Amino acid sequence: MRSKMLTVAIAAGLGLTSVTAVHAQTSTKKVTVSAAELQQMKAEIAALEQKVQDLESQSAAQNQAQQQTAQSVQATQAQVAATQAQVQQAEQTAQTAATKLGDTLGGSGGVKWTFGGFLAAESAYRTRDTADDVDTKFTAIPFEGGTSTAPINTSSGATTTYPVTNARNDQFLYSARQSRLSIKAEGDINDDTHVTGYYEMDFLGGAQTANMNESNSFNLRTRQLWSSIDWDNYGLHLLAGQAWSLLTLDSVGITPTKEVLPPTIDAQYQVGFTWARQTQIRLVKDWDKMWWLGISVENPQTAGVGAVAGPGTKGYATSTATVQAGSLYDTLNTVSLNDVPDIIVKFAADPGWGHYEVFGLSREFTTRVTPTTAGGGPTATSNDTAHGGGFGIGMLLPLVPKVLDLQLSGMSGKGIGRYGTAGLNDITLNPAGGPHPLKENMALGTLTWHASAALDVYASAGREQEDSYITAGANGKDFGYGSALLGYNNSDCLIYGAPTDCTGQTRQVAEQTLGFWWKFYQGKFGRVQFGTQFSHATRQLFTDSKGNAPTAPDNMVFTSFRYYPF
Repeated sequence: MRSKMLTVAIAAGLGLTSVTAVHAQTSTKKVTVSAAELQQMKAEIAALEQKVQDLESQSAAQNQAQQQTAQSVQATQAQVAATQAQVQQAEQTAQTAATKLGDTLGGSGGVKWTFGGFLAAESAYRTRDTADDVDTKFTAIPFEGGTSTAPINTSSGATTTYPVTNARNDQFLYSARQSRLSIKAEGDINDDTHVTGYYEMDFLGGAQTANMNESNSFNLRTRQLWSSIDWDNYGLHLLAGQAWSLLTLDSVGITPTKEVLPPTIDAQYQVGFTWARQTQIRLVKDWDKMWWLGISVENPQTAGVGAVAGPGTKGYATSTATVQAGSLYDTLNTVSLNDVPDIIVKFAADPGWGHYEVFGLSREFTTRVTPTTAGGGPTATSNDTAHGGGFGIGMLLPLVPKVLDLQLSGMSGKGIGRYGTAGLNDITLNPAGGPHPLKENMALGTLTWHASAALDVYASAGREQEDSYITAGANGKDFGYGSALLGYNNSDCLIYGAPTDCTGQTRQVAEQTLGFWWKFYQGKFGRVQFGTQFSHATRQLFTDSKGNAPTAPDNMVFTSFRYYPF
């Protein structure tokens, strides 16, 4: 650019000289240039040269700016490319890690893992000490009467009586043992076949070393541990493992993890609630997710054997329904004699308003009868069996949708005590030492008011009741369980420190409960809630020969602070 401008300037100067020369040749008039004019022309040429330099400087600056901009663009593009490469590498790494995790846990990268559960800090207060943790043994509610004798002076042999009942001992405790963790794995074999595995645990197990003295060494406990396969095309659902019994009320269809539990804090739930958690194989068929039919073959146990009164007929010396536990069990416990599983069939319906269920239960009981050494009886030990079972119903009704729910359930039959919260006896013995299933009925109603998105208020009432059994034993004398004709004496049950005339057997347990749950935080960090429950429970004995049917009440208050992080 500068050379071009100089050329123009020189050419202009030469042109001026040429014009002057030609003019001098063609004109007789002489032309002269003064020193001042020459100096002015030099100044003009200098000014033109300065402009050329300025223009070249601006052009160089612009070129440099363009080069810097181009370099910045290239650097930014390189940075973007590097970042994209890092993102792709991170995604590949995460995918590889997920695949390895799935492979390690027995699945694949296509398995969906869901964690659940809560951390709990809870308390329990009882006006009559049952020595229980946050789960109540309702048949252990103590009466005022019931004493024992003990020597106070070994030299003289004098004795006195002292109360051994906890009827006047309050109980208070803290517990974190109901804290829970669950893990669910779900995978799709194809578009119509789905597999699920579920593990749920808490800390309510207690080995012989578990106590509250110092280290509080309570055990991790299996609540549920099952797998299932669902075939959508056929409407079939197969479950195998430890789960809620099929007779437990569901909220939708016959679907695991959809069980409707009483909203109580008490880990033994509510009297009248029909349930069990046990190993089973279950097959369910649904029609359009509206009508459901299921059958479950479940682990049997004879959970309670009621003592008999009166002499039995000749022919047996002892009869037992349980034996000492063996391998992989705590040998301080017993297991029952069962050779046939419990069988449950349930039909459920979801017609559009409410959920409805009806079910039937079949059980079999066995006792081992040992003969007497005297004549007149069997010559060898033998087994006696008896059949039990019952039927039940359940329903969940949205009286006011999303505001007021009513839960109703119940069961009636023979030998069904194990499936009720109170745990009344399954059987007693007949005069020949064989099992006799006891008649029982149980019912529960729960009303839940969803006052707001954060507050639920509930009220529950339930009852479990057993019938007596009486027949003729040896020499035609009364024999059986629970009847006033059998010589039970309850006259001292309500007298604190009285003699031991409180020998009746439990006929009925009832409970009324009022409580609330307040979810005071619900957000991206999970849910935190607080609950309080008041329960009034009563244990009633069979009526004795004098017309006494005493009742032992227990007022209980529970609190719970829970954090649900998932």
